[in-house]
Amino acid sequence: MGRHRVPSPRRGPLASTPARFVLAACVTCCLVGFLGARDDARQDHAAVREALADRTAVEQRASRDFARTMPPVVVPATPAPTATPSPKPTRPAPKKPTRPKHPRPVAGLDQRQMDNAKVIVDVGRGMKMPRRALVVAVATAMQESELYNLASDVLPESANYPHQGSGSDHDSVGLFQQRPSSGWGTVAELMQPAYAARAFFTALAEVPGWAGLSLTQAAQAVQVSAYPDAYAQHEERATTVVAALV
Repeated sequence: MGRHRVPSPRRGPLASTPARFVLAACVTCCLVGFLGARDDARQDHAAVREALADRTAVEQRASRDFARTMPPVVVPATPAPTATPSPKPTRPAPKKPTRPKHPRPVAGLDQRQMDNAKVIVDVGRGMKMPRRALVVAVATAMQESELYNLASDVLPESANYPHQGSGSDHDSVGLFQQRPSSGWGTVAELMQPAYAARAFFTALAEVPGWAGLSLTQAAQAVQVSAYPDAYAQHEERATTVVAALV
């Protein structure tokens, strides 16, 4: 290098001016073609981006419309099952014992006599009469009629009503041999055992201090019998019958 100049390179055929123009023209064409293709690609990409943007907008709008017109389904929460307490076992109320319609006879009575005694006891209990009054009434009926509902031969009318035999002691009828002529009631009434028993208890309740009297005295105060001492003999049997019925 030093003091010597570097010789200038030898120009080839392309280094001439005409060749340079040709090369420039080619480069220009290629560049124009490349730039044109690049512009076309940019246009294509822009179209694609625009289409995608439109599609996204449609999807977003559809999503918003769906969200607005179709509210979300709310599923109600299922409550947790609660334990139902088992019902307490209920015991049936004890049945009150009922007395048979035809109680078993006691104290040497037959069924008809026992049924009549039951009527007397039931009437007395219905009138709230004490147990002592029930014994007095049953003993009285034992003496007067042997606990049969008797008609009277003196009163042919009495035979028209249900009866269990007949007597002939004046106009006395029924369980207690009460006389219609003495104001105890009509024949039809006195032939009903329940009415006859009620008439007896009503009269007994009107006797002053009857509860403190002997059975004979209490019965005689009601019946005014010609044989007042006869009632006492039935007291024990009457007590047994009443005990079986109450």
